[in-house]
Amino acid sequence: MSTRARFVVFSVFGALIVAMATWVVPTLATEPDRGPLDPISATLADKPAPDQASEKASDTVQLVFAGDIMLDDLPGAQIAKGVDPFAEFAKIFQAADAAIGNLECAVATKGEPADKKYAFRADPQVLTVLARHLRNVSLANNHSLDYGQEAFLEQLELLPKHKISWFGGGRNCAEARQPLILTLKGIRIALLGYNNFMPRSFEAGPSWPGTAWAVNQQIFADIRAAREIHHADLVIPFMHWGDEFDPANDDQKKLARRMIDNGADVVVGGHPHVTQGAEYYKGKLIVYSLGNFVFDGFEPGPGREGWLLRLTLDRRGLVSWDTVVAHIDDLGIPHLAADVASPAGTAGSKVIEERKADLNSAHENP
Repeated sequence: MSTRARFVVFSVFGALIVAMATWVVPTLATEPDRGPLDPISATLADKPAPDQASEKASDTVQLVFAGDIMLDDLPGAQIAKGVDPFAEFAKIFQAADAAIGNLECAVATKGEPADKKYAFRADPQVLTVLARHLRNVSLANNHSLDYGQEAFLEQLELLPKHKISWFGGGRNCAEARQPLILTLKGIRIALLGYNNFMPRSFEAGPSWPGTAWAVNQQIFADIRAAREIHHADLVIPFMHWGDEFDPANDDQKKLARRMIDNGADVVVGGHPHVTQGAEYYKGKLIVYSLGNFVFDGFEPGPGREGWLLRLTLDRRGLVSWDTVVAHIDDLGIPHLAADVASPAGTAGSKVIEERKADLNSAHENP
């Protein structure tokens, strides 16, 4: 190679390095610090090049989503006695590439209870048990700030120490709206969390901590940003919404469909304390509510039953899915109900498998 040719090659290579540095470094500087297991802390170089992506297009990953997990009161007391409330579902969590749940309580030692009917604060010891099974939690719910901002900030410090990553909340509104990026078998999956149930005083602001509030246009912008800025292959919003003990309402359905119109691949929900069924929209799956998972204080009936949602995904989206039923006892501990039918399906199915008649009547007419 001539001297001139070597000079041109080295010049182009040097320019590329400078360009990459100016692009990657500012992006990483805006990411929240979520602890040693936080996939967001990885560089964008983790995203496969186009030829690698095509080679791995057949790879699939499995995500498991759990509904509302409240580790205060009776479940917390059981954990203090050495009980693992997740034990019967351990193999399901272990078989998944990632497990995600809604952490429906503050986990802290600080703070004072909020002026509301139910305020939950679990002892930090519960995180040791939680971390055995779920390493990713949404904080976007109406109980994360039950003991105020001081307790919430303590929780943000405690979770990474137990190698648990979080989304849907943060030290300010920008951090609360950041996606949690899971890179699994080369597939980048963005998880976004939003709360749509009062009190709105729990919402994060420009300079104060809290949860991400479900503002429609912000959600749509965040979904687009997850792809354009964070280079996600798949985007999954995990919503805290709906009317307690009722079927999915029109507002939920409209928002879910608009999220898909704006690029969401699957929409998952919780909060109403009952399961709310599922549907497809433009071939994309919506599961409106997974119901309770670990939660006490409910009479026998729909509030004592929840679903674990298992999603099988590839780089293009949903491949298949199913739900596993959990029956919750008097102490708020879930038990595997493997013989009970619940929805399942494959991508683009026109008809979702119907639940048994007794489940239909129980959940759609609570």
